Amino acid sequence: MKQTKNDVKIMDWKSGKRSNLTAGWDESVSGDVFWSGDSKIIYFTAAFKGTKQLFSLDPKAAKVQQITKGDFDVNEIFTDNKTSLLVGRTDVNHATELFSVNVKNGEMKQVTEANKEAYAKLAQGKSELKMVKTTDGKEMGVWFHYPPNFDPNKKYPTLVYCQGGPQSALTQFFSTRWNFALMAANGYIVVAPNRRGMPGWGTKWNEEISKDWGGQPMRDYLAATDYAKTLPYVDGERVAAVGASYGGYSVFMLAGIHENRFKTFIAHDGLFDMKSWYLTTEELWFANWDLGSPWEKPLPKAYTEFNPSNFVEKWNKPIMIFQGGIDFRVPYEQGQEAFQAAQLRGLKSKLVYFPNENHWVLHPQNGLVWQREFFDWLKETL
Repeated sequence: MKQTKNDVKIMDWKSGKRSNLTAGWDESVSGDVFWSGDSKIIYFTAAFKGTKQLFSLDPKAAKVQQITKGDFDVNEIFTDNKTSLLVGRTDVNHATELFSVNVKNGEMKQVTEANKEAYAKLAQGKSELKMVKTTDGKEMGVWFHYPPNFDPNKKYPTLVYCQGGPQSALTQFFSTRWNFALMAANGYIVVAPNRRGMPGWGTKWNEEISKDWGGQPMRDYLAATDYAKTLPYVDGERVAAVGASYGGYSVFMLAGIHENRFKTFIAHDGLFDMKSWYLTTEELWFANWDLGSPWEKPLPKAYTEFNPSNFVEKWNKPIMIFQGGIDFRVPYEQGQEAFQAAQLRGLKSKLVYFPNENHWVLHPQNGLVWQREFFDWLKETL
C-alpha cells in the first residue's frame, strides 16, 4: 500500500540543506530515479493518464519535462550515453523488453525481442482509454481491454477490475497474475477504472481516497460499471468484479452494495473486517493514516459504513476468495472470515488457500493454479 505524493529530493552533503525538486509538480514520482552520467539531469518514471512514462528533471531549475508518450509503461532505467537511455518497457500484451529512448524527442527503438516467436503465434487484443463521468461530475479514465478479433456486434461477458494499493497506479502493466491480455484472450472484456486514489491524474485525485475507502471510490466503480453496461457489446447480465488487496476489499464492499450489477465476485487477499484487520496487520502506519483506530471518538467510517463485513446480509451472488497463508499485510483471517460469512449466508463460495504465499503469488506452480481456478470460477458462475 502506497500513500500520498512521492517527490525527488536532493541534499547538499556539506551544508545538509535539502531541496524538494518536484514540490510544484502535480504528479507522484515512481520508484525508478536515475541521475545522468554528467549529473546535469535526473530521469524518473511516473504514472501519467493511465500509463507510466519517462520524465526528465533539471535540478537547477526544478523543471519537469515528459519525454515519452504512448499506450505503454516505462518501468526501469538502466543506463545512459548522454543522448539516450536504455529502459524497460511493457504494455498489456508484451512483457518487459529493452528500448533505447532519445532523451531529446522521446523516440523509442526496440533493442530486444525476447518473446518474438511466442507473440507471433498469438492473436492479441486492443486497449482503449475512455473517459467516464463519475457520480460527482468528474472525468475518470477507464481502460477497456478487448478480446482478440473483437466484434462490436457481439456481446461479451465483462470483468470489472479493482486495483489494489489503494494508491497504486493502474497502467499498461504486464502481470503474470492480473494479466489483462490473458483475460481478454479467454473471451472477456476487461474494464479497469482509474478510480479515486490512483496516481497519474493529479495529486488531488490521488489523495481523495484517504479516509474514504468505501465512499467515492466505490461510486467510481459503480459509475464505470453502469457506463460499460450501456455499450452494445457488453453483456450487462454477465459482469463480474475482481481484485486483490484494496481491490479485494473493493470486491467485498461491492458485494454488499452492488444492487445486482454483478453476477459473481473474485477477491484475493482482500480486507473484509476492518477492525480485525487493524488489530492483525503488520503495517499500521498506513492503517492509521488512511483509516484511524477503532477506539477513536467519533468512530471512523472505516469501521461503520465503509466496513465490508457490515454488509454481508446483502451478499447475494457467488464469491471465490484467494488467500496467502503468510500474508502479514492482509492476514489469513480476512479471507477465512469472508469465506465463512459467504458459507453462512448459503452462497456458492470457494476459498483457495496458498499456505506458502504472502501478499502476492510468487511461486510459478501456484501461479498456474491461480489462473486455472480464476478462469474455472468464471466459466462456472459467469
